[in-house]
Amino acid sequence: MIPAIFLSLPDLRCSLLLLVTWVFTPVTAEIISLDTENIDDILNNADVALVNFYADWCRFSQMLHPIFEEASNVIKEEYPNANQVVFARVDCDQHSDIAQRYRISKYPTLKLFRNGMMMKREYRGQRSVKALADYIRQQKSDPIQELHDLAEITTPDRSKRNIIGYFEQKDSENYRVFERVANILHDDCAFLAAFGVVSKPERYSGDNIVYKPPGHSAPDMVYLGSMTNFDGTYNWIQDKCVPLVREITFENGEELTEEGLPFLILFHMKEDTESLEIFQNEVARQLISEKGTINFLHADCDKFRHPLLHIQKTPADCPVIAIDSFRHMYVFGDFRDVLIPGKLKQFVFDLHSGKLHREFHHGPDPTDTAPGEEVQDVASSPPESSFQKLAPSEYSNFEIRATVFKSEDGPNVRCQNENLETLNKQAYKTKSSICN
Repeated sequence: MIPAIFLSLPDLRCSLLLLVTWVFTPVTAEIISLDTENIDDILNNADVALVNFYADWCRFSQMLHPIFEEASNVIKEEYPNANQVVFARVDCDQHSDIAQRYRISKYPTLKLFRNGMMMKREYRGQRSVKALADYIRQQKSDPIQELHDLAEITTPDRSKRNIIGYFEQKDSENYRVFERVANILHDDCAFLAAFGVVSKPERYSGDNIVYKPPGHSAPDMVYLGSMTNFDGTYNWIQDKCVPLVREITFENGEELTEEGLPFLILFHMKEDTESLEIFQNEVARQLISEKGTINFLHADCDKFRHPLLHIQKTPADCPVIAIDSFRHMYVFGDFRDVLIPGKLKQFVFDLHSGKLHREFHHGPDPTDTAPGEEVQDVASSPPESSFQKLAPSEYSNFEIRATVFKSEDGPNVRCQNENLETLNKQAYKTKSSICN
């Protein structure tokens, strides 16, 4: 028989206090530090991972650390499974190879990953515990709207790009692949799904996926590949959800620059849909093979007067085609020349070969001069890039930029506050950025 142990009153009070503290103290979630050895394994096995790319010398990174940790604690209570949600961080000074791999140039930068795949849109919301937690809850919500009757199938919102999956049952590999793709691309398309009896009229030869483009005139498209092949399904849906020629706005401009590809831009008046259609058709005809080397964009001439001014143009000159290489801007000839076979393609090839840059500084290449004509080295200065350093969005309260100056003692940081008239000193709402 085990003898009873009696505690004195002070000891008993102390023991009860320790017990109560243990029960009511929240568990501190671990922020996983990523390095070259563990990053792929950690991210590939996480349904959702929010990664903080930081630098210790940046005080805005230091300010974010406790907020990020507390948000992790809140989310860990709601999603306790280790692989449901992962909060991780990368010290970009210690792991510059990782920073380079993900094109990180601003600190702190918060990137979202799904099953190891980095999402194009980084987190740009308020830097608070509540905002970060709400963002993760939103990312964990079901991106697919379930359809319950045929009327919903035949009357989707045609102002959006709709991807509709028709499945015999929800518990199937076909649907799991569809769901995974929807989790990644739900910002670009509306995803809908129907099952069983509701989907039966649309399942002529089994489960299938249909793309319904915006408007009522364009025909639907059916996916003909293997629905259990993630890469094939993802590539087909991405091609439909992300148009070849995208509109650049003040809201998405910084995101587009972070993709790291130069811009081929059509500046046109908003009501001028004819020039946009011509541009879209010629890009598809001449430049589809260049999709991974340059971003094809169109912009409202009224909203983007400043870039036009850089190339000595005004809205009255629109439509205008130009390339922004993030170093300089180069202007295409007369807009109608875009209809000349191969002309637009040559313009892009001249960018990649360095010819545009070379000719702006030194005049025409010798091969472009008439026989017997003397070649002159004509110094020139092409307009600087207008999109390399985009202005803050009109919806941002302020943006704080940390500029790095290299010295023998290491980096010195100087902060410049922009849009000071709207600066809310009590709120930490934006990230700092390095301006090289």
